[in-house]
Amino acid sequence: MQTRGTLEEATEFLARHPDIRHIQIMLTDNNGVLRGKSIRPSELTAVYARGRPLPSSIAALTLNGEDADETGLLWEVGDMDCLVFPVAGTLVRCPWLNTPTAQVLVMLDAELGLPAAMADPRLATARVVNKLIADGFHPVMAAELEFYLMDGASVHERPPRPVIPRGKHPHVYSIEEVEALEGFFDDLYRCCDVQGLPAETAISEFGPGQLEITLTHRADCMRALDEAIMYRRLVKGVAAKHGLLACFMAKPFANYSGSGMHLHLSLTDKHGDNVFAADDPAGTPLLRHVIAGMAKTAADGMAMFAPHANSYRRFTTNSYAPVAPTWGVNNRTVSLRVPTGPASTRHIEHRIAGADANAYLTAATVLAGAHHGLKYHLDPGAPTTGDGYHTSAPPLPRQWLAAIEQCGHSPFMREYFSDRFIEIYTAVKRTEYKRFMSEVTAQDYDWYLQMV
Repeated sequence: MQTRGTLEEATEFLARHPDIRHIQIMLTDNNGVLRGKSIRPSELTAVYARGRPLPSSIAALTLNGEDADETGLLWEVGDMDCLVFPVAGTLVRCPWLNTPTAQVLVMLDAELGLPAAMADPRLATARVVNKLIADGFHPVMAAELEFYLMDGASVHERPPRPVIPRGKHPHVYSIEEVEALEGFFDDLYRCCDVQGLPAETAISEFGPGQLEITLTHRADCMRALDEAIMYRRLVKGVAAKHGLLACFMAKPFANYSGSGMHLHLSLTDKHGDNVFAADDPAGTPLLRHVIAGMAKTAADGMAMFAPHANSYRRFTTNSYAPVAPTWGVNNRTVSLRVPTGPASTRHIEHRIAGADANAYLTAATVLAGAHHGLKYHLDPGAPTTGDGYHTSAPPLPRQWLAAIEQCGHSPFMREYFSDRFIEIYTAVKRTEYKRFMSEVTAQDYDWYLQMV
């Protein structure tokens, strides 16, 4: 598991890159937004040796950077400083920037970072991972993130203009569309190589300008998630360099497919063997326990999988976004898909979360469900065959506030994330909900100005 970086890591990096002028230290908040500071190279070793103070309010911010008063991390504690430390293996160059710049992910220290540490999504995920490891299971994970490429000049247009390289209409899975974006992809893969990110297959998806690039699986689950966080930032940076906007909204266009975050999960034993491996595509009893646990707890975790108002626009019938906690073999209409392939590669693809979700919190919820299923030897029932949108399974929450409240009152979520984490997270989300709903939008005027 990825842990705190060492002083040697910092000094060796500076020796190899004497031209670096700025270093960005970045904490991932509960919305997946990277927040932190830009420091000079002369300050870096001190960050590794003694940490760096950040205010407790950094863990109490809404998506738009406003304070969420009900978290208890503001006035009650005097917005006190909390220490962050670098995450090992994440100190890398930012090759898309003109000025020689580096970045490093940081995490709050479990003790020195209090009280904000109670809201650190990376620490929360590590606690869940440790529960699995303590029971002899090591999670292997990979992330797939879909996104839209848009014309950067249209960012203030409603809606913005997607990039359609081959004319007016998108061409799903078109190699020509990928080739037309040759400059962008070449730069993106080059930057991934510089940062050590395992970017692999690129495809054009169902929407205009919608793309997906897969990251290969990692035996160190936390490393896979760190890479997902770094990758999202890299894609945005490379896109901006090319005059484009990389959009990870769950549903940026009403008439086109939404963007998902698909997490691929398997578990290995102490010998490194895949405990899901079986010639039968439906896998082993352990795989079925994991599926059952993830399905049973999915509704409680919906506020993690779909954290924003826009997230819920993605969940519609026949959209490739699942609407119920179903499972199946080689079936893209279900929430929990078991892909085909050699027995040694048997794994589960979790398809509920949107691309707008925090990768750490999505994974923590998935892994908590897996642990729950293993702990109680749950049975998922028969796999779904055919159209998974026509099922008797209870639907997932489809309303933002309902999902927030279900998460907040869930004994399962409180057990795995802690009472305090869930209190802070739901306080932030309730604040966002109230502020979002208080806005009078263009649609309000279109619908009601003259008609009521």
